[in-house]
Amino acid sequence: MSKTEVLSEKTNKPETKEIYSVYRQNVNRYFEEAEKSMVQCMEAASSLQQEFVLACKNAIDNTVAFQQEVVTKSGLGSNIPQSYLKSINDASDEFVKAVSLQNKAVITAIDATRQNIKTFNDNLKTFTTMDTGTMSSWFSAWKPVRNP
Repeated sequence: MSKTEVLSEKTNKPETKEIYSVYRQNVNRYFEEAEKSMVQCMEAASSLQQEFVLACKNAIDNTVAFQQEVVTKSGLGSNIPQSYLKSINDASDEFVKAVSLQNKAVITAIDATRQNIKTFNDNLKTFTTMDTGTMSSWFSAWKPVRNP
């Protein structure tokens, strides 16, 4: 065990006192926990969305069934002219197309964002190496030269 490490009271594993190692340990702990809970959160959100869609569909189906029964029992007719039927079906078709286009646009935007984040991650090491080289160059220009 080095001078900068101590034995952790909680885990009995070596724990460093050096600030950057402490920082890395804590950041790693945070992201490990985030990765574990991310899947659970996504599943919960997806399940909630499915339940919401099902509840909306059931509410509409039950409302239509109730209205149909009231109209049937009252003896009123429920047939509509062909032009109305065509207008309703055309409007529904356009709505479905609009929602489909919107979903495709959202998925495309998410994919583009994911790709941009991946590119950022791929380039991060290069930028860090370049920045380290630049910093070393600056420091070497200002560092006094010792004569032997």
